[in-house]
Amino acid sequence: MARLALIFLALLAFAAPARADDISVAGRSVVRVVVIAFEDGEVSDFGHGSGFAVAPNRVVTNAHVVQLAAQYPEMVTIGVVPSEGNKSYRARLVAVDQARDLALLEVGEEGSFPPIPLYTGALEDGMPVAALGYPGNVDLATAQSAEDYITPIPPTRSVGIFSNVRAINGVTTLLHTANIARGHSGGPLLDPCGRVLGVNTLITRNEDGDAPFAFAVANRELITFLQNARQPFQTVSNPCISMADRLRADEAQAAAAERARLAAAAEQDTAARETREMTLAQLEESRENRLALAVLLLVFALLGFGGGGIMLIKDQRRPAMILGGVGAAMLLCAVIAFLSRPSRSDLDQAAAETPAAAPANPARFAGRNICRLVPDRSRVTVSSTQDVPLEWSESGCVNGRTQYARNGEVWSRVLVPEAEQAVSVLEVRPASGEYVVTRYLLDAQRMAELRERRREVDLKSCSPDQEARTILANQQRDIGELLPEMPNERLVYVCESQSGTAAAAPTRSNEG
Repeated sequence: MARLALIFLALLAFAAPARADDISVAGRSVVRVVVIAFEDGEVSDFGHGSGFAVAPNRVVTNAHVVQLAAQYPEMVTIGVVPSEGNKSYRARLVAVDQARDLALLEVGEEGSFPPIPLYTGALEDGMPVAALGYPGNVDLATAQSAEDYITPIPPTRSVGIFSNVRAINGVTTLLHTANIARGHSGGPLLDPCGRVLGVNTLITRNEDGDAPFAFAVANRELITFLQNARQPFQTVSNPCISMADRLRADEAQAAAAERARLAAAAEQDTAARETREMTLAQLEESRENRLALAVLLLVFALLGFGGGGIMLIKDQRRPAMILGGVGAAMLLCAVIAFLSRPSRSDLDQAAAETPAAAPANPARFAGRNICRLVPDRSRVTVSSTQDVPLEWSESGCVNGRTQYARNGEVWSRVLVPEAEQAVSVLEVRPASGEYVVTRYLLDAQRMAELRERRREVDLKSCSPDQEARTILANQQRDIGELLPEMPNERLVYVCESQSGTAAAAPTRSNEG
């Protein structure tokens, strides 16, 4: 029962909206792979499987899905059908590994799919997994004609748990319980964040009521295959955390930092107050001591004058002159002591002087900066984590070409690219030296709507015109209203000013 409860909780975790969105995002990269054999100009055989993009024009699938094309390249055509849009593409076989049951396809110049990263971190037994693909039993139940097999449609999702690692004929595979069927072959096995764990390849026989299990070729085998084929790919190793959890953790961290700042400020105020009170006490003590000394010296002066007067009455002129001189000297010293004591204005000035904390200086980030990712404040599923060079001006011009709009202490820009199915909200926070990129990985229809709205933005480059920047802020707000409530990625960078030093070599930036 405990085992069943854990499985049930794992499946519930998969149903969380933030994580389900990640699987949907991964679905943009999943394709149907169609293999058609011709003989004498007629279709003699037809089959299909699944695949996923590791580069915009490269697709991974199982070798057995395209086996006919490998054996009879002149008689067999390979087609790749994306999960969205209205077009399919022809593909050619680039590499095959029969032992690992893996193949790499290349689509034509017009075809382009969002690549999906491979997860290289540790796997936990019992963790939730999902399989995406195009099962044939679903097609048999829903397809009306052969055209339905080459019409773009979202892949089918099934969920289960990862059991453990198994070796089959020397090949590392992942044993899992996500339901797959014929047609799923070549599709990805995903973690809750939508990263590839392996390539689904076969299922166990279900005889006499046995529970079905499935096998996926592990990423370590896939990585070796891609490296042998000299195919670049993206990997991710950071643990999976939902966006909601990441935002809550970041809010808690920010609150803790604010509490620490307030505590430090209070400690500084206490130290300043104690210093001020000590200074006032020392000044008051010095004032009283000088006044007491002046009174004492005045008494000695009077005694000197009195003694001199007595000596003069006794007609002892020399002692009278000495005592009179001593009295005059004491009187002079008394006057000096009285006049040199701290005044009330000195006390008032000391009381008014309060050491203040050094004010924030946002202008210190004007110029060149290098911004480095903070992993424990970020959620990354598909994006690069390289350092970002950022040149910022106090008018909101970034990298000399992109105008940001000001919202309080934050400068922001919504980036809606033409060639990528992702919208990025870019924020420069000069008060804290942070650069924050929030990314929404969207489907083709939502991207088309956003691109149409973006065309209304007139300010394409940096401008000193305040009115134009205000209009830009309003237009960005309109674009933001079309974005989902929860993003897919959040990359938090901390920037270091490079002003006065040699500029860093340019790398790929999130700017556009």
